[in-house]
Amino acid sequence: MSKKVTQPEDYRYVVFQDEAAKFAFLTRSTAQSEETITWEDGNQYPLIKVQISSASHPFFTGEEKIIDTEGRVDRFKSRAKRAEALRATLGNKVKKAEKEAAKKAEKSSK
Repeated sequence: MSKKVTQPEDYRYVVFQDEAAKFAFLTRSTAQSEETITWEDGNQYPLIKVQISSASHPFFTGEEKIIDTEGRVDRFKSRAKRAEALRATLGNKVKKAEKEAAKKAEKSSK
């Protein structure tokens, strides 16, 4: 009994394009696409658009980019700002209470 071939046989050249970094590369793949693009060599190849690649990923670029599609970063920042304001308000109340306590103690000692 012979083994069945498990490797795909429909490899062909495909262009992967990172839309964020305006970067594209040509490689062999089995990925399917309806779109095509004319590559630098003048030939038409299937086009696969990707959101992130080595040209835009922070690990490879050394830059830190925050990609936040659901507003999580904004919500975190607003919560942090509210917490800071609350701490400042509570700090002011404590100072005011201490001043009032000092005034009462001064009045009672007279």
